[in-house]
Amino acid sequence: MLVRLLYASRAVDNNLNQTVQAIMQQSRDHNPQHGITGILCHSDDVFMQVLEGGREAINTLYSMILRDPRHKDVVLLHYEEISERRYAGWTMGQANLGKINPSILLKYSALPELNPHRMSGKMSLALIEELMATAAIVGRA
Repeated sequence: MLVRLLYASRAVDNNLNQTVQAIMQQSRDHNPQHGITGILCHSDDVFMQVLEGGREAINTLYSMILRDPRHKDVVLLHYEEISERRYAGWTMGQANLGKINPSILLKYSALPELNPHRMSGKMSLALIEELMATAAIVGRA
């Protein structure tokens, strides 16, 4: 059974670039052998990540994220059973929303900034879909 999970969190460390690089490397090392795909979006101190894969693998990974000292204020935005993956091409894609046209963010939220803690899961997924459509996602692996 395949599932899709979307969560948001805030970074604990002020060195977001280093934290993002560490998460991306860990994802590339861990995800292929567990059949996990997804996308990590970040801006300032905020993370928003969508994960897809088998239910057990995704639930196990999410429980690790909840205990990961690099994250705080972790909130589950969306969880569903799926019939097919949307992000099968990415071991872990990446989008730095600090480099995205603010009008894209404004389309899905009250302010032109990434604040998934104040967005619905549906809107957050729609934002990620638009980022894919505009080729804002990098790191295909």
